[in-house]
Amino acid sequence: MAKPPDPDLRATLRGGLPDRYLTPDDIAGMFGVPLETVYQWRRKRTGPPGFRIGKHLRYDPADVRAYVSQRKNACQGAA
Repeated sequence: MAKPPDPDLRATLRGGLPDRYLTPDDIAGMFGVPLETVYQWRRKRTGPPGFRIGKHLRYDPADVRAYVSQRKNACQGAA
């Protein structure tokens, strides 16, 4: 049986985030940036806040949504 195609992660961000914790790969896909950029954001504390579950990095969809809203408001306020 063929595997269904992966959903467009950026469309997922616009249409509502999944009801699960997100991985760094999910974040990279949603924002259209390389995975290394996601890790740099974490090191510099400039991207959406993440947390560790054991050795795994995860992101709460609510935190990602809040981060996007904050960035959008900051850009609109500067215009």
